[in-house]
Amino acid sequence: MFNYLIDEELMLKPLVLEHTRQMFALVQRSRIRLRQWLPWVDAVTEQTHIVSFVKNAIKQGADNGGFTAGLWVRGELAGIVGYHEIDWSNRSVGIGYWLGEGYEGKGYMTSACRVLVDYALLELELNRVEIRCATGNTPSRAIPERLGFVLEGIVRQAEKLPAGYVNHAVYGLLRSEWKLLS
Repeated sequence: MFNYLIDEELMLKPLVLEHTRQMFALVQRSRIRLRQWLPWVDAVTEQTHIVSFVKNAIKQGADNGGFTAGLWVRGELAGIVGYHEIDWSNRSVGIGYWLGEGYEGKGYMTSACRVLVDYALLELELNRVEIRCATGNTPSRAIPERLGFVLEGIVRQAEKLPAGYVNHAVYGLLRSEWKLLS
């Protein structure tokens, strides 16, 4: 994927190694809030951990398995959004995302996810997009709900976080449904 201008203040840029400093700084500033919902946060203690993540994201993109992008707000890195591994056999993909401290509640991630859903269902011609969120993470759950995803179920104790296991709400959207919503 290439840089994608969402609107006058939002841009998606595929992750490259030059983004690791900004990404590590964003994780550091947002650590307390992020660790509530993301199991990897405590393990990211050095910029080299971000370098490994970015290298893996670049490899996944090169292997046509998906991509990961930075969400930039007025030139500053605000968060990360991307496809989990694309399942080409079943024509489906999951979307994952997180926002740094101070960028929540402004609709930025909903706009970014709308672009990824459009691209997955209309350009890549996938059939299904899935988003999973911890049931208690109301801001994260609002994104698929705003975009017209269907709550398909709850997976119990799906993920271990520092505070214990959390259930996941599983949201799905089919290509035929997205065309009706567009």
